[in-house]
Amino acid sequence: MPRTRTLLATFALAATLISPVRAQDAAHALAMHGKPKYPAGFTHFSHVNPEAPKGGRVVLGQTGSFDTLNPLIIRGEAAVGVRDWVYETLMARSMDEPFTMYGLIAKSAETPPDRKWVTFNLDPEARFSDGQPITADDVIFSMEVLRERGRPNHRNSYKKVVRTERLSDHAVRFVFNDSGDREMPLIMASMPVLPRHLLTPETFERTTLQPVVGSGPYVIAAVDPGRSITYRRNPDYWGRDLPVNRGRFNFEEIRYEYFRDTSVQFEAFKSGVIDIRTEDDPKLWSGGYDIPAKREGRILTREIETGLPAGMSALAFNIRRPVFQDPRVRQGLILLFNFEWVNKTLYHGLYKRTESFFERSHLSSAGKPADAHERQLLAPFPDAVLPAVMEGRYRMPVSDGTGHNRDNAREAFRLFGEAGYVIEDGRLVHSKSKQPLSFEILAGSTVQQRLIASYVSDLAKLGIRARLRVVDSAQYQSRLKDYDYDMIQTAWPSSLSPGNEQVFRWDSRTADMPGSFNFVGVKNPAVDSMIKRLLEAETEEDFISAVRALDRVLLSGHYVIPLFHASRQWVAHWRHVKGPETLPLWGYTLDSWWIEGQK
Repeated sequence: MPRTRTLLATFALAATLISPVRAQDAAHALAMHGKPKYPAGFTHFSHVNPEAPKGGRVVLGQTGSFDTLNPLIIRGEAAVGVRDWVYETLMARSMDEPFTMYGLIAKSAETPPDRKWVTFNLDPEARFSDGQPITADDVIFSMEVLRERGRPNHRNSYKKVVRTERLSDHAVRFVFNDSGDREMPLIMASMPVLPRHLLTPETFERTTLQPVVGSGPYVIAAVDPGRSITYRRNPDYWGRDLPVNRGRFNFEEIRYEYFRDTSVQFEAFKSGVIDIRTEDDPKLWSGGYDIPAKREGRILTREIETGLPAGMSALAFNIRRPVFQDPRVRQGLILLFNFEWVNKTLYHGLYKRTESFFERSHLSSAGKPADAHERQLLAPFPDAVLPAVMEGRYRMPVSDGTGHNRDNAREAFRLFGEAGYVIEDGRLVHSKSKQPLSFEILAGSTVQQRLIASYVSDLAKLGIRARLRVVDSAQYQSRLKDYDYDMIQTAWPSSLSPGNEQVFRWDSRTADMPGSFNFVGVKNPAVDSMIKRLLEAETEEDFISAVRALDRVLLSGHYVIPLFHASRQWVAHWRHVKGPETLPLWGYTLDSWWIEGQK
């Protein structure tokens, strides 16, 4: 008998070890590092007004155009807002934390300490806007169709799912490969859920101007192709009383008006056609709002502190092009960008120079010597980081603030000489190939014209012929998708939890993948390794070291000409539009604002 009891106990223990996670282990939230800010049973996020009135219409401006309502494929140019207002993700991201997901379609989730899999327990009340329930079949269909036919970022991430288990109508488990990517449970929690009963893999891939169906708080009410799109709050929205939604989605209608020209868009705001405007032009912010409506208090302006990194705004080299394959040429062109002069003459001195891909945060490597863990991570790649970058001494070139920039031009000319360029007949040409140092800067709007024209003028002084070419937004997006450009002005925004999006931006596997954000064409084993390490990091300390190490490798590669950033978010709005006094870590977010009274 004792032996029998021992065997039974052993079998019971073994069954416990191999059985699925017990129901009581399901969590209301998933945090990338540490613990969620909000406990189980919380009533609403701290940055919202839970008593905000519902109703009214808000109008926003958008530049460019659109020709599809499908934002999940690379074809076409999608209308703004579909991902925000119509499609929902399995869980909802908190704007108060670096990266934490809370219950939404999936009311809870289960994942083991090694994060090799995740189980989502769906809310039985979850419905699409046509009334159909959301089931595990919809979740599985969404993952599979996005993995095989979606945008490259979805394809890359979801390929790490090696097995899908349908546990019940309202429970699904995703099992991951051995990549060690600890972000995958949260990446899957961020997946948009599509209606399987309305789509097939083939119809999913098509561009369309027919209103799409999701489970979110709004439905598409009106579409004027290329000109405007209107979203109307769904009165039967299944999730309106969830803690993650209380105090949010307050407007009865959200309308986006499209403008070809930003100056016309600004005039539309001043005349009251547009209700809220996020400003990114220092010239307008410093003087453009000095109008009667502002002086009379009918237009209000706010400078909003944000805890997010500024990210990287830059002129990006396409190093697939022969002209930019020598890093000395790229370094010389960085030296010739006269930030101090541009900031003073074009932007009223309101910008700060960007010196890191994670600027304005503790993740930045600028001014910090590499710690022991960073050096350990970088040791297999001894030539990947410049000594000055490793030691925290590296800074962007600084000029005397005049339009001459002589010292930097002298150093740039020395680098060009090392790369084989000489002056012939007033032009910088390669001594062997006789090819001039010449390239095109592609732009999608005239907003960039002043900045690029100033830079082109400085390049001409050294015999470098750069040309600005402005194309319409559809052509610009098409050329970006196929990397058909020499240089572009672009930006890579950042959060306090960099993760799989870094693969989509910098990993060697995406350099030749149409539609990725690896605009530069980076293929660097050190970059690939640092991205892998930050995805594998189990502690916040190791994560920070890996992100800083990635920052150092990217800076040392001279892949971009870093531009500038504002220290705050600039938001202007008409008085009838209100926002919460306490704003989240992410700053301004439209979903927590409301209309007070009527226009």
